Amino acid sequence: MQSIFKRYEKKYLITREQYAAFHPLLSRHMEPDHYGEYLVQNLYYDTESWDIIRASIERPLYKKKMRLRCYGVMNPESDLFLELKKKYQGIVHKRRIALPVKTHLFCSIREVLSQGTSQIARELDFYVKATAVSEKIYISYQRTAFAGITEPGFRVTFDTDVRFRLDCLNCACPGDGCLILPPEKILMSVYCSHLLTSARVSRIT
Repeated sequence: MQSIFKRYEKKYLITREQYAAFHPLLSRHMEPDHYGEYLVQNLYYDTESWDIIRASIERPLYKKKMRLRCYGVMNPESDLFLELKKKYQGIVHKRRIALPVKTHLFCSIREVLSQGTSQIARELDFYVKATAVSEKIYISYQRTAFAGITEPGFRVTFDTDVRFRLDCLNCACPGDGCLILPPEKILMSVYCSHLLTSARVSRIT
């Protein structure tokens, strides 16, 4: 499991018509990633006063957030991923640890982290204690993901059926919640491990 990420991320809101026009072009140079199409469930952590999201909206030079992520429908054999994301000058650094569902169901995040021995677990533990964050919002979406054929570090994802809820803050009820985007809109995200030059972009597109 990859636990440390460093990459550039850009997000775009597109229409289904734009996606239909873009998809054949994309398919020339990219292919579905290992999972292809899948559900992504997230629990985002914040303070009682929502200080994390308030600061993020201001677009600071440096920002940090923590989330718990589940891929697909949660079951007793699933792994959850607790992630700390930092963004500085357009570069995203992500560090994460895997938490077996069986362990998380019987322990709080604070209890799990207090028992962790890895460097990343200690970083997450320090963040939770320093910021006093807790589960505040659930966000889920259906994702279609592509990876570059000759540029494996280059990924493009398309998220639909993006929903949120402020109650039932767990991954046991996938699909429940209010729609964030209109049905005709798609959130496209572009990920790369380095800035692409104009020539490299032209080869991809």
